[in-house]
Parts: sequence; C-alpha cells; structure tokens
Amino acid sequence: KPMAVTDLMHKMGIRSFIDPVPSIFLGTSDIKLEEMVGAYGTFANKGVYTRPMYVTRIEDKNGNTLAKFTPKIEEVLSENQAYLMLNLLQGVVNHGTGFNLRRNFKLTNQIGGKTGTTQNHSNGWFMGVTPHLVGGVWCGWEDQAIHFETLGEGSGANMALPIMGLFLQKVYADPQFSTMQTDEFEVPSGFNM
Repeated sequence: KPMAVTDLMHKMGIRSFIDPVPSIFLGTSDIKLEEMVGAYGTFANKGVYTRPMYVTRIEDKNGNTLAKFTPKIEEVLSENQAYLMLNLLQGVVNHGTGFNLRRNFKLTNQIGGKTGTTQNHSNGWFMGVTPHLVGGVWCGWEDQAIHFETLGEGSGANMALPIMGLFLQKVYADPQFSTMQTDEFEVPSGFNM
C-alpha cells in the first residue's frame, strides 16, 4: 500500500511531496538530503525521529543563552523495526553496493548504508548510519540533462560513497571522536530475526 509508505515517510521527517505510487520504493520522488539524513537517523535512534537542526542555541558575546531551540522528536517505529532496518543496512556495507567502505576505506566498525543512483546516472547518493553518526552525500547536477555516460561512473557507490568513506576516516582519526569506531548498535532485548 503506497499510502502507508508515504505516511511513514512523512512521520520520519520527509516534507517533500511523495507520489503514493507502487514504484515509490524505486525512489520516484525528489527528496532533500537533509530530510533523508533525518529519516535515516530514526533507525539509529531506535525508532525515534529527531528533526535535524542547524542552530540549537544563540549566545551573546559573554556566553549567555539568548535563545534555545529544541528539535521535533517523535517515536515513529518500534525499536525492533528500527533495528531490523539497521541490520539490513549493514548488509549493504558488508556484502552489497556499499562494500567499498570496507575494501577501499578499511572501515571495520558497524556501519549501515544505502547507495542510490537516479535515471541516466545524473545523481548519486550514499546514506551512512553508525551508532552515533548519520550522514548523507548527494552528488549531481540541478540540470538532469548533465549526467555520466555509464553506471560505473555515475552510480552512488562511485560518486557519493567515497566522500562518506573519506569523511568517516577523518572523523575516526580525530582523538575526540575515535572511540566512535568501537561503538555498536544496541540490540533490543528480546529481538529475534
């Protein structure tokens, strides 16, 4: 039922128009990167959607808080459903189109991901999920007539995934964040596949 999918997507922070058609799972609607990062964050947050925020507070020159903003937070999936999706996303990195994070970037920690490529190889996506960090990369052009000639050049695995790989290598090389490399997704109690 396409409407059930669009309803869930809206609960997970997708504000862009989603056409409720059977081909929805192919990515037939244009969605912003910020919305996708928030939606994928729901899986890492055990089913709780937290709307991404660019500004969390405003301070004056003395450090006094002038304004504080709180994100929209809503439980939209069960913890078990979120973990099941994390398990599937880890399969993409361990055995699928996201495997280059392991092979080329030598990232061995728990990572889930999803590659994406639009028609005519004009846009490439990679969404990455770790226990404490969710990120997304979009590579493409506003003019969809500009595109790569082949899938090998224009796929999300070749355009966007390397950017995520380099980003994660930089994060883990920083002593402040290096411990994130050993964190694991928490298995819900009583979870059974």
